[in-house]
Amino acid sequence: MARILDCTLRDGGYYNGWDFGPDLVRDYIRAMDALRIDVVEIGFRFLENRGFKGAHAFTTDRYLRSLDVPKGVSLGVMVNGADLLTDYGLEPALEGLFPETGDDSPVSLVRIACHYRELEPVAAATNWLADRGYLVGFNLMQASNRTEEELDNFVAIASDCPIEMLYIADSMGGMQPEEVFQTVSHLKRGWAGDVGVHTHDNKGLALQNSLRALDAGAAWVDSTVTGMGRGPGNARTEEVVIEVDRGQPADRGHCAPNMVPLMSLIRNHFQPLKDHHKWGTNAYYFLSGKYGIHPTYVQEMLSDSRYLDEDILAVIDHLRETGGKKYSLDTLEGARNFFRGAPQGTCEPAESFADNDVLIIGSGPSAKTHGTALEDFIRANKPVVVALNTQTPIDPELIGLRAACHPLRLMADYAAHTQLPQPLITPASMLPEQIQQAFQTKALLDYGINIEEGVFEFGDRYCTVPRPLVLAYALAVSASGNANRILLAGFDGYGAGDPRNLEVEEVLAAFTRCPGTPPLVAITPTRYKHVSRQSVYGVWA
Repeated sequence: MARILDCTLRDGGYYNGWDFGPDLVRDYIRAMDALRIDVVEIGFRFLENRGFKGAHAFTTDRYLRSLDVPKGVSLGVMVNGADLLTDYGLEPALEGLFPETGDDSPVSLVRIACHYRELEPVAAATNWLADRGYLVGFNLMQASNRTEEELDNFVAIASDCPIEMLYIADSMGGMQPEEVFQTVSHLKRGWAGDVGVHTHDNKGLALQNSLRALDAGAAWVDSTVTGMGRGPGNARTEEVVIEVDRGQPADRGHCAPNMVPLMSLIRNHFQPLKDHHKWGTNAYYFLSGKYGIHPTYVQEMLSDSRYLDEDILAVIDHLRETGGKKYSLDTLEGARNFFRGAPQGTCEPAESFADNDVLIIGSGPSAKTHGTALEDFIRANKPVVVALNTQTPIDPELIGLRAACHPLRLMADYAAHTQLPQPLITPASMLPEQIQQAFQTKALLDYGINIEEGVFEFGDRYCTVPRPLVLAYALAVSASGNANRILLAGFDGYGAGDPRNLEVEEVLAAFTRCPGTPPLVAITPTRYKHVSRQSVYGVWA
């Protein structure tokens, strides 16, 4: 008989910080009861308390007792194995997370989620929990591509523990139905207890993979309402309850599951959440599943307006080559890891810029709107024209140089740069070998870069800037080159509330505080405060 574990408020919390409102939680629990869901995994029990997270990140016994949970609803929580393997110690961590026994706690099931390397050191936790009256599940994360020997070791470790169920999690969302079938079948040959599966929907296969696991003998499948879960999400509860024939356990009565409360829950609560957070599969998640890249990379980029389509594809391609199974914010914002070695350069910008006005052209719409005026201005005043990245909003023959330094832009654009005629200012000697090789026939001005928050400094051959924004880099290059003035065109600013505005303001403020910087003048419309303003249409001396 197949059983369903709904983990919406646990897995879905990756989108809203586990901060679910009381009305949603009330209606959710009622819907789960009406559906006859076997276990409701109500949240995590995180040990670390850093930054604000909602109640379902901790799901304390005290909080759970404040909920109106019908008698027939069985509650579970999940613990990450990594949270138990800290300097705090295994038993002290467990005592902090589970101060009550299973007989006294509202929680009946505890699932421990582990990477393969964590299985053995975490196994003792299953004995501790079982001794205190909890049912225990053991989840193997990132189960795709595990060898038969590793799966056998998973079973061997579990066989020495008081475990109710073994779970495999397709954390990367890349497994195919037959791979799921074979993995579950292999576990069943060595494990006499229940097997469960937790699927992700990167390739739109979460439901199909869940059903195929049942074909192989799995007893448990996970699901979430509307699929709400990390990255693209999971098998959808509203579909699983239709497809999975579970019979009717005697203690839950013989009436069919009632889907009306679930559909009201979706309409009133989860559809608005989905419209806002936009979980669900797409081409980016499909690629992350195909290449074994942690879906949080895609989730974070899709939720951040700074990442354009080409940025996301460039990051996915980079992670495909370098490895992205483990999510790291440092990797995503990886300027420090992208550039090689200490800051260095071989060119001195003064050779190109000294005592000249420098006109930096950005990608804002005003550069195109006022393009004719800019071209007339350039012909009349003859500034050194620096276009950022591959932008060409004016006659390309008037562009003297280009500048590029942001890791994502370089990964996305390096092939295009090889086709553009202008010399490129970039930290050439610090770039990854792949890009250096592509630039072998490109005219380069090698000016180094260092990233240090809150710092703006420039020297003869490299600079230190607070963020790897190409504007910051171009400003440093111009200042290092003893430019007479720095003129800006196409720096309109972004929409209200866009975090990129704050990033640019931070850079401009740091630049204006830096000793020895030339005047900074916007000659097309801008919303930025730390620049003076004049018009490209006016008279210039």
